[in-house]
Amino acid sequence: MISGAILTSDLLTARDLFTHGKSLKSHEFESDIVIIGGGLGGVAAALAATRNGASVIMTEPTDWIGGQVSQQAVPPDEHKWIETMGRTHSYAMFRNAVRKYYKTHYPLTEKAKQNEHLNPGNGYVSRLCHPPSVAVAVLNAMLAPAIRSGKLKVLYQTKPIEAFIQNDKILAVRCTSAMTGKDITLNGKMFLDASEEGDLLPLSGTEYVIGAESQKQTGESHAPEKADPANIQAFTWCFAMDHLEGEDHTIEKPETYDFWRNYIPKLTPPWPGHLLSLTYSHPITLEQRTVNFVPCGKDIPAPHTDPVNFWLYRRIIDRDNFRAGTYPSDITIVNWPQNDFLLGNITDVDEKTREQNLYKARQLSLSLFYWLQTEVPRPDGGTGWKGLRLRSDITGTSDLAKYPYIRESRRIVAEYTIVEQDVARSERLQFVKNEGDQVLGKPYHDSVGVGYYRLDLHPSTGGDNYIDLDSVPFQIPLGAMIPVRMDNLLPACKNIGTTHITNGSYRLHPVEWTIGEAAGVLAAYSLQKKLPPRAAREKDKRLKRFQDLLIKNGFELEWKF
Repeated sequence: MISGAILTSDLLTARDLFTHGKSLKSHEFESDIVIIGGGLGGVAAALAATRNGASVIMTEPTDWIGGQVSQQAVPPDEHKWIETMGRTHSYAMFRNAVRKYYKTHYPLTEKAKQNEHLNPGNGYVSRLCHPPSVAVAVLNAMLAPAIRSGKLKVLYQTKPIEAFIQNDKILAVRCTSAMTGKDITLNGKMFLDASEEGDLLPLSGTEYVIGAESQKQTGESHAPEKADPANIQAFTWCFAMDHLEGEDHTIEKPETYDFWRNYIPKLTPPWPGHLLSLTYSHPITLEQRTVNFVPCGKDIPAPHTDPVNFWLYRRIIDRDNFRAGTYPSDITIVNWPQNDFLLGNITDVDEKTREQNLYKARQLSLSLFYWLQTEVPRPDGGTGWKGLRLRSDITGTSDLAKYPYIRESRRIVAEYTIVEQDVARSERLQFVKNEGDQVLGKPYHDSVGVGYYRLDLHPSTGGDNYIDLDSVPFQIPLGAMIPVRMDNLLPACKNIGTTHITNGSYRLHPVEWTIGEAAGVLAAYSLQKKLPPRAAREKDKRLKRFQDLLIKNGFELEWKF
């Protein structure tokens, strides 16, 4: 059993342990469901569980809920059908509420107000590029009824440190609060792991995998010959910036700037040169690609011309959407290839290594910003944009985002594992009967939702360059959410039963939301029926009843083109 999982005997309950001196100083709470992690999956799970009658306690390691859309400062990565299908009803409500928030509280131009599909930033990575704080405000409003009714308690700046296990069930999780400096013990009947790295899996002794599986294990054509648990997608410390022409906001030179200025990634196939450059590997072709960088210029190239202008990539405020004088500049998020951190992992490493790699990743992002201020080539032949300004108010910090953007988590060993053959377009073409028909992912009898995103893997700590493959609209199988052994633990974000390869499709915003919401409904259903979650898929009639419940909760279980 992995260290951290405290096994109780048949005669001792978790509460007995607490009262026998193990945690005398801890505060103790109890609810039907405990959710570890307040990212998009955790929020969706809390909404679903409370909507279905359960009481919930949700922890969050920062002071913002929302995960990648807020504390990590990553605007929604979504598919082209998101406005009308391919998401749950509650995710559509979230998107609508973001737009309504702007139309209610912001001085938009009349044209922007009338735009049904308002994109506040007009960034081309998403149809809804917006600042993290707006996402937090909307998510808080969505959770407010459950909090006010007493069904939901959110514990901020709280991390799990120990789990108490009996007979393949979690009885309680002990957490530490950065706000109070005290331990908190959370008792529950069901436990959902919605943390960014799958924190509850090692603490509970739940079987999991991390990193890259081998071809022999998965049969995937793009898996490596040998498994490598340490081969994990790069994480990124994002930041927000604007540009004030004629002003100088140059930051102090970062401590390790000279290292990063000269750093060339060692990847296979090779990276084309220095990381701090406007040239990088095209994610799909891996050929050398050069981009522009022009902040707030009127002569900025159109978004989808080549070379593209990275200023527009994840722009979260387009000043032209707002009345004159509202914003002196556009605001954009920097989540680029140039600040993907490749030199080490933060998951399943010792604490010292973790802290060192987090520091190095922060230094990389600050070095990229300093390089943009001082050395990036300008179209006029000059170098650097001194008017670039870190917008720490946008991220709610003193500089970068509150939390690194983590692409790859620990993943449960599940009753069913989603593999490349299930979702890659090249694999699924053989199943198309008629020319012109939509190519779809493997049909799952136990579908709990749908999603779509490319098989998009960023360069990895194991030395892989991009692996970016064309995928197809897919389903989320319930079997990928059921651990092989543990009876009252469910994954609620990107920690479901995917592989290193398929994680690239199942890790983005709307899919993470759907997974979390499905976990919340399943946990409440299991408590009502007094059955373990795996029982929901063991009999056809029971599975049908559960899927009917999901449909009543606003889920789409299959794509209907």
